[in-house]
Amino acid sequence: MLTTDPPPALRAPGHDPDHELPDNVLVRRWPALRDATGYVRGYLPYLSFDLPLALRLVLADRPDVVVVEPPPTTGAVVRATLALRGLRGGRIPYVYYAADVWSDATASMGAPAPVVAAMRWMERFALRGARDVVAVSDGVADRVRALAGDEAPVTVVRNGVDTDLFTPEGPPSPEAPRTPYLIYAGTASEWQGAEIFAAAMPQVLAQVPGARLVFLGQGSSWPELERLRRELPAGAVELRPLAPPAQAAAWQRGAAAALVSVRPGIGYDFAYPTKVLAALACGTPVVHAGPGPAGEDLRRDDLGEAVAYDVDEVAAAMVRLLRGAVTDEARDRRAAWVRTHRSLRATGRRVADVVLPPPTH
Repeated sequence: MLTTDPPPALRAPGHDPDHELPDNVLVRRWPALRDATGYVRGYLPYLSFDLPLALRLVLADRPDVVVVEPPPTTGAVVRATLALRGLRGGRIPYVYYAADVWSDATASMGAPAPVVAAMRWMERFALRGARDVVAVSDGVADRVRALAGDEAPVTVVRNGVDTDLFTPEGPPSPEAPRTPYLIYAGTASEWQGAEIFAAAMPQVLAQVPGARLVFLGQGSSWPELERLRRELPAGAVELRPLAPPAQAAAWQRGAAAALVSVRPGIGYDFAYPTKVLAALACGTPVVHAGPGPAGEDLRRDDLGEAVAYDVDEVAAAMVRLLRGAVTDEARDRRAAWVRTHRSLRATGRRVADVVLPPPTH
C-alpha cells in the first residue's frame, strides 16, 4: 500500500496506525503537505503526494492490479505512470474507487471555471482508463457514467465499517463529559456543514441544560466552529483533535447520539458518510441532517433521526435523543444492523470480487 503519513493527531507516542493490519500487508508511507488542521487539501498538498507517487510506482515491484482512490489528480498520475510501465512489460490495470465526484463538488462550491474544467478533465481521464470503477452509491455511479461514458464498468459497493473495532462492548472515553453529550466524529469541511449542530446548541441548552456537544476531528469548518463555540456558555461545545479509531469508538459509545450532516445542493446529496455506520456499530443513534441515502436507512429501520438541513429541525432532533433512554436492546439492534448490512468484512469481499475477478478458463 502506497499512502501518506497519518495526520499529527494520529502520531501519538506509542500509537502505530498500521499495527492492526495483517502481516502480509506492507504499508509504505510518504509525507504530504497538510493544512493547519492536518488535512491534505489543495493543489500543492495533492502534488506533494502525487509527484513522488509516480516515482514510487515506477520503482515498485510489478503489481497485478492497482487500486487508486481520489483525488482525481492521483488517479490521473496512476493512469499515466502505469501506461509508461506498460510499454515495457504489458498493461497494468487499475481499479478506481469512486467515493465521490470531485469535479461536481468543485463546481458547486464556486471554484473558477478553469479550475472546474481542469478537475473534470483529470477525473474523466482517471475514470476512462480504469479497468473497473467501484462507486459507493447509485448516485455516484450515475455521475461516473456521465463522465466516463454509459459503458463504463461501474460496480456499486456501499461503504462499510470495522465492526470488530466499532462495537457497543467496552467502556466510554474517560475524557468524555459527565453530563449527556452529543458527538460529531470526523472531518468537518464545506460539504458536511457541521456548523449547523453548533448553531443549534442555544435551542438545545434552553431545553436540556448541561448538554454538551463534542467535535472530534479536523477540517475547514474548524474556524467557524471555534467562533460559534466562543458565543456559547463555557464548556457547551468542545473542539478536540482527530483521534485514533479505538478512541473515537469509545467517544461514540458513550454519547447520547452521534451527529452527521450533508450540506444540500453542493454536489454531495448522494453521499453516505461512513461516520453514520461507525456510530451505529457502537450502538449509538444518529442525527442525520440533510439529504442522502443514510437518512433513508435511519428512517426505515428506526436507527436514529433524519431531518432537513435546518437549525430548528436539527435542534429538535438533538433534544429528542438527549432526552431519550438508550437501552441495551436498542444498542444491540443498531450494531446488528451494521454487521448484517454494512460491515467492512462484507463490503471488502464485494470490492475484492471486483479487484480480483475469478480467473477465466
